[in-house]
Amino acid sequence: MSWAGRLSELGITLPPVAAPVAAYVPAVRTGSLVYTSGQLPFVGGELPATGKVGAEVSPEEAKRHARTCVLNALAAVDAAVGVDSIVRVVKLVGFVASAEGFTGQPAVINGASELLGEIFGDAGAHARSAVGVAELPLGAPVEVELIVEVR
Repeated sequence: MSWAGRLSELGITLPPVAAPVAAYVPAVRTGSLVYTSGQLPFVGGELPATGKVGAEVSPEEAKRHARTCVLNALAAVDAAVGVDSIVRVVKLVGFVASAEGFTGQPAVINGASELLGEIFGDAGAHARSAVGVAELPLGAPVEVELIVEVR
């Protein structure tokens, strides 16, 4: 089965590629790798939440936003090379705008990691960083970058 078929089987439709909010492109291919720019949890061009995780945004809500971020990253990959050209997910980097004392970044970014596992199975197992930061663009609670190997 193709990855597009797997997405369909899961009832997932990739969103339109989020428009860049500064001077960059959503994804770049070099050799057999595609790197995405940081993807915010845009839905229909809007951020569904702003604020810091552990204060204005709950960890559970942030985990759902991390899932949205990775769907936006996959949309960028799809626009660049086609989702069916993905061989495996190499690395995921997640940033969490964290309230003082919040240390649950790994659990938040699991929203993205778990979805990659659902879609890609063993090919979705990846290296990962989950980093707490003071602020993210536009006040977003989470941001995700993705690196995938492609044919």
